[in-house]
Amino acid sequence: MGEIQVDGSRFSFVWPNDSEPGDRQPPAHITGSVIGPDSIRGTFVGSDGSSIPFAGVRAPKLAPQGTPRWGNAIDLLADGLAGWRLRDSARSAWSYAGGVLANAGPSSDLVSRRRFTDFQLHAEVNVPPHGNSGIYLRGRHEIQVLDSYGQAPHSRQMGGIYGQVTPTSLPAKRPGEWQTFDVTFVGRIVTIVLNGVTIIDRQEIPGITGGALDSAEGEPGPIMLQGDHTAIRYRNLILRPREESR
Repeated sequence: MGEIQVDGSRFSFVWPNDSEPGDRQPPAHITGSVIGPDSIRGTFVGSDGSSIPFAGVRAPKLAPQGTPRWGNAIDLLADGLAGWRLRDSARSAWSYAGGVLANAGPSSDLVSRRRFTDFQLHAEVNVPPHGNSGIYLRGRHEIQVLDSYGQAPHSRQMGGIYGQVTPTSLPAKRPGEWQTFDVTFVGRIVTIVLNGVTIIDRQEIPGITGGALDSAEGEPGPIMLQGDHTAIRYRNLILRPREESR
């Protein structure tokens, strides 16, 4: 990101489109104003000249409170598709059979009907060649799910917090093989274990990622599975919610 220019309550900066590996598009331009102590408004002008207004509020700190005690395990696929809703009801290519949740894609994102604060999540995913999906924590913070076999770690490769947190390593398997995620999410602190290797260890997620359901970070949220790119398969989605602090 370029240097932020400030003139009174107004600000502006340039956002280079270099977060995606190999991306060489022109930069985006952002201008806006601070409105009161906790909010901003402005305009995002993309590399294609499109203009998008935006508004934002100060993100909550979400400081971890005590040591979590994890509750009973919840099988998010126990009721098949009945435990989920489509983000876009007009675009459904999801199915459930034999314990496997599959998207023929591209389709709608799939959103759990239950909502959570802090939790531990186990998920198994099967990514086809060139496959692309994502697991959204509380519906707001995307763990990238991508065919990244043989690639270097990057925030937009397998296991990264999309565009924000880069893993320390990338033990991705070949496409078509089942892979495992074990995620601990407390406040905005995340630990991610991919295929038995800790790739993100107690790192802070600074804010919501692209495609988030909303920006209400202080509220409970669902698990959301991205379906608007390619086919993908999930199984054994097991979540242990935070029960209390001790």
